[in-house]
This record gives sequence, structure tokens and C-alpha cells, in this order.
Amino acid sequence: VVPTGQEVKVSLRLHPLTALYFTMRTMSHDCWCRCKQEVDWLHTVLCNEEGFCVLRWADRLDVLSAAATQDPEGFLGHPVNAFKLMKRLNTEWGELESLVLTDMSDGFISNLTIKRQHFPNDDDQTGAAKALMRLLDTYQLDTNTISTGALPGSSSSQRSALTVDDCYDLGKVAYSEADYYHTELWMVQALRQLDEGEASNAVDAVTILDYLSYSVYQQGALERALAFTRRLLALDPTHLRAKGNLKYFEYQLDKQKADEEGGGRQRSETRGRPADYLPERKKYEQLCRGEGLRMTPRRQSRLFCRYHDNNRHPKYVIGPVKQEDEWDRPRIVRYHDIVSDAEIEKVKELAKPKLRRATISNPVTGVLETAHYRISKSAWLGAFEHPVVDRINQRVQDVTGLDVTTAEELQVANYGVGGQYEPHFDFGRKDEPDAFEELGTGNRIATWLLYMSDVQAGGATVFTDVGAAIWPKKGTAVFWFNLFPSGEGDYRTRHAACPVLVGNKWVSNKWIHERGQEFRRRCDLHEGTD
Repeated sequence: VVPTGQEVKVSLRLHPLTALYFTMRTMSHDCWCRCKQEVDWLHTVLCNEEGFCVLRWADRLDVLSAAATQDPEGFLGHPVNAFKLMKRLNTEWGELESLVLTDMSDGFISNLTIKRQHFPNDDDQTGAAKALMRLLDTYQLDTNTISTGALPGSSSSQRSALTVDDCYDLGKVAYSEADYYHTELWMVQALRQLDEGEASNAVDAVTILDYLSYSVYQQGALERALAFTRRLLALDPTHLRAKGNLKYFEYQLDKQKADEEGGGRQRSETRGRPADYLPERKKYEQLCRGEGLRMTPRRQSRLFCRYHDNNRHPKYVIGPVKQEDEWDRPRIVRYHDIVSDAEIEKVKELAKPKLRRATISNPVTGVLETAHYRISKSAWLGAFEHPVVDRINQRVQDVTGLDVTTAEELQVANYGVGGQYEPHFDFGRKDEPDAFEELGTGNRIATWLLYMSDVQAGGATVFTDVGAAIWPKKGTAVFWFNLFPSGEGDYRTRHAACPVLVGNKWVSNKWIHERGQEFRRRCDLHEGTD
């Protein structure tokens, strides 16, 4: 039944590199720069080489539009553009290597190989494909919307379309993970585009129908599997596997009908997304789509905007900061215009060379490690590295009234297309006795989250326990306490960073710890009171 040359694999452990799709936007921007440089290099070097076929290949690769050249960050903020670039530099550059291995000089081949090592690999391309599927699920998009590039929040100048081959490749990625739900979605999209007259150089309807019949069969849809198999045989009557599948599906369908008539157990369809490890997935994704809980008018009336001077702090008596209540229980406030664009650009400039895969604290060992549910790149900046960082740290202390000398360094994070951080707590729970022990500064009493970019679509910060959704706004910061005055954790602060649909999300956060706050936020013996 399985399509030729394909093995069904069920893997519960992610390959270390497949999680690299967390940097899809960041990596794509670097790749775009390299791609432009390498295409220019190809055009130059081929003037001295006898390789007109390679020159034609270079012309085909040089498809960067005027919009991409003028605004690469905006262009690559569109997930379709990012995926296509990742695929192009991985797959088609390999085709170029094959093309020139026997025709070019040794020096040219050596130069080509050196340049290739900086480009994405198969794991990166797979990760980019998974990011598209995550966006499809989270924001309840259909494959045609993604294929045409007409995503919410995207401009027409940034859009490009997925080809039949692209959709087919997305389906194969899902198939390799035994994810037959997404296999079906993308193979159907590929077939639709073929039926509408789009040409393909790599795949035909027979191959797509072969995958489709098996994927829907695995979901229990025997009649649809039979229909796809019959259509395949109408195109290729000699297809051996399809001929065998036809008999098998007909037998299974007859048996199923006989069981139904005899009152036996029916084979049920299992169509839908694969089983999920996150119990609050549905609520999390609803909040990401802006379908969260709405406050009652009475609660809403208690939220205000005000000028905040932190009890007449000398810096803010004359020029107070603008404070807005975002939520009441737990109290979440937003500070507007809290940093300048120049400060943001300096922080990003300092962070970019240091960006690495973001980590989490292991709940058992307390050791920092990567996790598949946190998909972003991060860097840590100390106050000594630049006066701007020191100034921001001091501003956090002046505005919140908390001592930041025991706080962690400023963490800068970049969430590219599909980047997310699933529901989590910032503080260490009672079942994590070693959390932050090596810091010697106690638990994380509060979180300061600074938005350093606007996001065209997606990327909200959502609080799954209470139903709050905070949308990114450049130059603003949100603040909340993770612990009650008694020192107990406030489980209402469980929150998540939603996947970025279109755009590029930059944030920085300051985790403030208990030590040093003894006289700034006094303890309360009553557990669970604000």
C-alpha cells in the first residue's frame, strides 16, 4: 500500500536540527544576502567559463523581486517567500553542483563547495515546511490561502505563490512524519493546481494520487481512498501498486459494509490533526487568533490609562510615562513609548551577532537546554556592553520600583515566521526545586517584556489561564508579577508567544528576581493574595 521508495516513520524525538525553523526569518534574511552575492558571483565567473547551461541556471535563481531587494526583511517576513528561498538554496543549489561537477574547472568547483556550506540543508527546509503547517493550524487557514500568498496582514508587493512542486514537497514532509492529515491537505492542493493547468517539472498527477490514496486510507476514509485509486488507474492502468490497492480497498469496503449490516464494529475515520501533547492547545490557538475571552463591561470599566510617575520618582515627576491597564487579574500593565527607535536599533545591533537557539530551564536539573516548544533565537546583553543596555535596565528599575541589580541580563529574542513559545511559566514551581538555584537570587518575581517591533500578523502574547491577549506594539513594554506577595507562584500568569504569521517579531525581556525586593515589595503571609 505504501508508495514506492517511501518508509513510514513515526519519530517521537525531534532531530536536533529540525528545530532550526525557529530562525526561518532570520536565517532567510542571511540566506537572501548570500543568494544575491552568489548569483552575482556566478554571473561574473561564468564570463570566463564555458558554461551557458549554468548561466541559464543562474538567471533562473536570480528571481529576487524589486520588493525583496528594496525591503528584504519585509519580503522575507512572508512565510511563503521564506520557505521558497529556503527550498531554493537547499535543493536548487545542489542541482547546480551536479550540473558543474564534470564541466567546470577545479577552482570553480572548490569555490562552489565552500559557498554551499553556508546555505540551508534538508533539515532547515523541513523545518520551514513544518512552520507553514503550524501557521495553517493555528490561524485556521486553508492551503489555497497559503499557496496564493494572500495571508492576513501581507501586502500584495510581498506575496509570491507556491508551485505544484512546492505543495507536493510540503505533503512529502508531512508524509515522512506519518502526519497523514497534512499530507492529504497539501497533496490535494498540489492536485488542484495541476488540474487548473499549472505545469510541473518534478511531479505528475499519478504520483500525487498515489500519496493521496494512502494518506486518506490511513485516516479511515476507504471510499475516498478507492476514488483516488480509480482516478490514478484511469491515468495509468499499468500502475501495479494501484491495481493491488484497488482490490484491497474494495475488499475492505465490502467487509465494512457487511459489518455495518450485521451490527458489527464500524471502522471510524480518524481524519484530523495528529494527537497533541499540549492539553490547552485549543484555547492557546483561539487566543492567538483573537478569539479570547471578553471581559464583562463592569471589569472593563475598571481598566484605565494614566500617567505614571512611580510615587513621584524624580525622573518622572515632570515627564511621567504612559501606563495602560491590559488586564486586571492578574494585573498586567503596558507602558507606552518607553524606549526610542534608536535604542531599539542599537539593542538589535548588539544582539544579532550573539543570537543562538533559545533555551529553557530543565524542571528537573535546572540546566538550560533547548526545547521544541520554544522556537526562537535569543541573546543575552549585560549592562557593561553598551550604555543603551545600562539605560534600559535603569529605566526598568525606575518605572517598576524593583531592584534590577539581581535581575537576569537583558534577553533579546527574535521570532521569525512560525516562531513561537508555547504556554509556560516564567517562575520556578515547587516541583522544580533547583530552578534558578545557581543564580542565588531567588525566584523570578516579575517579568518586563519589551516589544521592539510591530508584527503584521500573529505574534501575540497570550495568557491561557485567564484568556488575555496582548498584541505587540513597537516601543511599548508589558509588566506583571509572577509571584504573589507571599512568594507563592501566580499560576494565572501562564503565557505563550503565538506564532508569527507575517512579519518579524523582536522582543527583549528582563526577569526580575526576589533578592533585593525585601523592602520594595513587602511579603504577605496570606497565600494567593495580590
